[in-house]
Amino acid sequence: MQQSGTVCDTDRPARTRPRQDPGPDGTETAPGGGPPVEVRPLLGIRSARRLQAWMIVLPVDALMLAAPALWTPKHWKGFLALSLVALLFLTEGGRYRARLHISVLDELPRLLTRVLAAGAVIATVFAVRHDDLEVTSILAGLLAGMGLFVLGRVLTNRIILVGRRRRIVAHRTLIVGNGALARELCTLLRRYPQYGLLPVGFVDGDPDRDEVWHADQLDEAVRRTGSDVIVIADGELTESQVLDVLRHPSCAQCDVMVVPRLHQFWQQSGTGDHIGSVPVMRVRSARMDGPRWFIKRSFDIAVSSVTLVLLSPLLLVCAVAVSRETRAAVLFRQERIGRGGRPFVCLKFQTMKPATSTEGATRWSIAHDTRVGRVGRLLRRTGLDELPQLWNILRGDMTLVGPRPERPFFVDRFSQQWPHYSHRHRVPAGLTGLAQVSGLRGDVPISDRARFDNYYIENWSLWLDVKIVLRTFAEVLLARGR
Repeated sequence: MQQSGTVCDTDRPARTRPRQDPGPDGTETAPGGGPPVEVRPLLGIRSARRLQAWMIVLPVDALMLAAPALWTPKHWKGFLALSLVALLFLTEGGRYRARLHISVLDELPRLLTRVLAAGAVIATVFAVRHDDLEVTSILAGLLAGMGLFVLGRVLTNRIILVGRRRRIVAHRTLIVGNGALARELCTLLRRYPQYGLLPVGFVDGDPDRDEVWHADQLDEAVRRTGSDVIVIADGELTESQVLDVLRHPSCAQCDVMVVPRLHQFWQQSGTGDHIGSVPVMRVRSARMDGPRWFIKRSFDIAVSSVTLVLLSPLLLVCAVAVSRETRAAVLFRQERIGRGGRPFVCLKFQTMKPATSTEGATRWSIAHDTRVGRVGRLLRRTGLDELPQLWNILRGDMTLVGPRPERPFFVDRFSQQWPHYSHRHRVPAGLTGLAQVSGLRGDVPISDRARFDNYYIENWSLWLDVKIVLRTFAEVLLARGR
């Protein structure tokens, strides 16, 4: 690496050169053979790059917000509840993420707004349950807790900054792009360690360049460099290739940041972040595991089990009507593709006289088939034919809200026609989905459905699931189905 200018050379050739682990003195070789960067050992650990900010910030936040319980023991339950609710609001259902540019003043409006919202929730609950509230002492405790909370943030920010500047924590970073902006970011990150990122290589879309990893080698680049941060800047990557990078399984294990185009004029609402005045946006991880998957799975089990019990009389009526009309098995079983491209057996009410297995697997639509009787047509129009899939949800084959499952024959066909179609298989298939409640049913472009499905995956929240479920009830009641 050249220490002057904006050039930050990478190892040559990066494709065949193994990652360089810290040496015995705790240093790492700079890309291109430049001066070594010291990564100091911490508590006997050679590299502390796995240390995350939330490990320090979260417990301090919790203690500071709950501290007023020490001098107001009568309301200790309320302040403990305040601490828990405030942490939930502060994380927004995700996890604590340290900003690159750390400043309490930048974050103060957002932090205090969420703590006040948590205080309002707890105060409302207390007002409903108790008649003898000591309003003065509660308000004094809340204000004291907020003051301690801000003080704790100042302390934890100072600890994080010291750890970064001394290279105790330096997260290995891959920079996507090989142009002037990418090399400038590399120089800035190595010049200013307070951002906590250590560039270890470039990823680009030009297969003829030996000094960078190619976009198709992202998985290998992440593995061999040990990177846990990816910054997308510029270079030869097309928009389609950038999209593939963002949705690559390796990115799900990393923090991903994107430099917006025309970043010199870029503005955003809320609190932004930057690297040496170059604005960056964090790309929300679309991974469905850990706490996110636990929340979604718990929601699935609760809603599907209660719905099965409440709708059991309706399910029985549908089963009897189907049996009388089709004179065949009540349930229709068909192989569909779920999460990760794995097949599973999907259940539905039989809505027509049985077809051959080949016809059922390869025929796109039966909406106007003469073999669909009056009962079958009513079930399909109201969506009641899909209710047996509640059992698929309880079994874990499906989720309540997600991309609708498709047959293997059409998955292969659509994947050839639309390169990003398979991205919708990052999560389990759903009983209902954003595309369905947005009117994308029947013979509509598959690319539109896939676009809505991927939008749902990348913007998932529990509230989004609730909204889709409520809209699904409206679709059923108004019979807007097929």
